[in-house]
Amino acid sequence: MALRDELLEMERRVWHAMAAGDAAADAALLAPGFLGLSPAGFAGREAHAAALARGPAVTAWRIEAPQAMDLGPALGLLAYRAVFTRPGQAAEEAMYVASLWQRQGAGWVNLYSQDTPEGAALP
Repeated sequence: MALRDELLEMERRVWHAMAAGDAAADAALLAPGFLGLSPAGFAGREAHAAALARGPAVTAWRIEAPQAMDLGPALGLLAYRAVFTRPGQAAEEAMYVASLWQRQGAGWVNLYSQDTPEGAALP
């Protein structure tokens, strides 16, 4: 399977966990030392998964324009545009996501993810 397809499958699992409010599934995809960066700040594995304790984070989502970079024998980066709807909201939002994945055994774990809202001003 091509790297892009493998990483897309893993990223879709993260989105499925967020849509289901499944903290355990979310945490299982993240490395113990995971670091997430979003407009809300930094989040480790536990904080990322704990956010789902309140229930689903999204009600609908899709991944657009995915791009993969092979960073070595066991590392891959997936970057894409995410379009999603939050619970209780009708309007879609969009952000750009970059996720760094590491192959472990037969699968992958997410080491780092950064979310940038679409339309954010450059510094």
